[in-house]
Amino acid sequence: MKINYKPKSKWLFSLTAIGVVAIFYCSCKKDSKSTAAAPNVPAFHSLNRAGNETVNIWETTSDQSKLLALQGSVNFAADGGTNPTTITVDENTTYQTIDGFGYALTGGSASLINGLGANQSAFLTDIFSTAPGHVGSAFVRITIGASDLSSSDFTYDDMPSGQTDVNLNNFSISKEMTDLVPVLKKIIAVNPSIKILATPWTAPVWMKTGTTGNGGFTGGSLNTAYYDAYARYFVKYIQAMAGQGITIYAVTPQNEPLNPNNNPAMTMQSNEEANFIKNNLGPQFSANGIHTKIIAYDHNCDQPGYPEAVLGDSGANPYVDGSAFHLYAGDISALTTVHNAYPNKNVYFTEQFIGGPGNFGGDFSWHMNNLIIGAPRNWSRVVLEWNLAADPNYNPHTSGGCTTCLGAVTISGNNYTKNTAYYTVAHASEFVQAGAVRISSNTFSGGVQDVAFKNPDGSKVVVALNTASSSQSFKIKWGSESFTYSLPAGAAATFKWSGTQSNGGPPIGQTITLKGFNNDYVSGEDGTTAMTCTRTVPQAWEQFLVVDEGGGKVALQSMGLYVSSENGTMPITCNRTSVGAWEMFTWGVNADGTITLQGNNGKFVSSEDGLQAMTCTRTTASGWESFGVNK
Repeated sequence: MKINYKPKSKWLFSLTAIGVVAIFYCSCKKDSKSTAAAPNVPAFHSLNRAGNETVNIWETTSDQSKLLALQGSVNFAADGGTNPTTITVDENTTYQTIDGFGYALTGGSASLINGLGANQSAFLTDIFSTAPGHVGSAFVRITIGASDLSSSDFTYDDMPSGQTDVNLNNFSISKEMTDLVPVLKKIIAVNPSIKILATPWTAPVWMKTGTTGNGGFTGGSLNTAYYDAYARYFVKYIQAMAGQGITIYAVTPQNEPLNPNNNPAMTMQSNEEANFIKNNLGPQFSANGIHTKIIAYDHNCDQPGYPEAVLGDSGANPYVDGSAFHLYAGDISALTTVHNAYPNKNVYFTEQFIGGPGNFGGDFSWHMNNLIIGAPRNWSRVVLEWNLAADPNYNPHTSGGCTTCLGAVTISGNNYTKNTAYYTVAHASEFVQAGAVRISSNTFSGGVQDVAFKNPDGSKVVVALNTASSSQSFKIKWGSESFTYSLPAGAAATFKWSGTQSNGGPPIGQTITLKGFNNDYVSGEDGTTAMTCTRTVPQAWEQFLVVDEGGGKVALQSMGLYVSSENGTMPITCNRTSVGAWEMFTWGVNADGTITLQGNNGKFVSSEDGLQAMTCTRTTASGWESFGVNK
């Protein structure tokens, strides 16, 4: 782990209603070319009234006056009105599955937890129980041998200087039997479904070449002569832990493989990691019937080319589940870069520390924005903070290890206090169940940031953060319902509710395309001539921003100009610079998910058989008055 870390430093109650948002822009919706007639489709404000679902809210403020504090609940109501910051949640558009949020359980953390005495059970229940009111961490990262947050250096096969143990006759996890293994067993008793990621900071010193200090624990790389022995070392480790009733869900071959300076540490370049996986680790797992996942990289976001190189190796790729990241350098969007390059491989965020004594407001905002919100929005299945516990002096750690790593809790004797990372993780893990999926929610360039999830039990969770310097009011819109909330500067809130998404109103704030009955796209026609429905490929003039005009009305804007129904007598255009009555439309939804647009004259927009200029003159709606959204 890199030590020079620097933290970077309301939803409106409203009314409208209808039509499933996902129907408008879910890519899996069937595109029909034989739409049945849908006469007199009702206005969107008259369909599917709101269910008034109760939303529970927990809030943390930068001044710590509220720390994951339960607030008064609010209720959804029929959506209406406008708010420039409207988070539209669509539970029918889903992304990656979430394995969990949590912490690293270092050897140092385990030793401190083991010394909690009578408070140990309450602590482990608080962190790992999935019962209501507990953090419910579902994922934990442990170290294979010592990390820099252990009291001393060790591996599971240390030999006197100059000696080797190629057959691993000296292999033993006995050094973990005092603290780590007993604590893990208690964690598993609290949460039997917890997933465990294991990572080495170094191979045994006798396997390394080019080491730089601390008896060979610092620096160096894996000697190619011992690739096979090191793969068998992983096998023995997984088998030894299984013998203790501990299942290792996944491993990474090396923590921070581009960092030679930690203690312990070992470098492993991308070609070395790919060779080790494809020639040794993967085959050894297969030969021994081991189903533990192999996750590549486990280092900073500034080098997405590293995991891409490993995944791009045709021999290594079949053995690799995905790649893991830290954020001591680079940008969290690197996770999406790698996901887009290899969409069938998973992405994980596995480490970030907070330097003590820390600044709660700045640290909390940065970690919420980049990790708890940012990592899942960039496809991560996991978000882990480094690390679970330290003492008041940031111990234990090795000589040369991290001297300022603030634990999620500070343990002093039999007592513990909660720190920033406790609350960042809890804002998600207490409410987002393992097996949840991320669902669609729009975010903004500044101010309020958010991420949304749907749990296996159907409940919905939104985590929102105000990154602005002043209080922000914003709306959350779900189907045809919405509510508003206001967050102080730097504050975060978690919102949770149950129920089924009602038919959603128009996708306010979204840029859409409209496909006609002829399977061609509606076009604004350069803003000077009458609009048509003749384009086979949607380009700039075939894209329309949906603008909420209040009172159940929307406007459509393309290239900065608004669509006009031209008093209901002339062909419609896209040439208005402002919105008046003739630029407002009522959005309706057909049974098959296509939509209609009804002008100020009560007549429907028609694509006019796809050959003539479009009009707003039809008294009923059928195939040529129906449009597919984002098809």
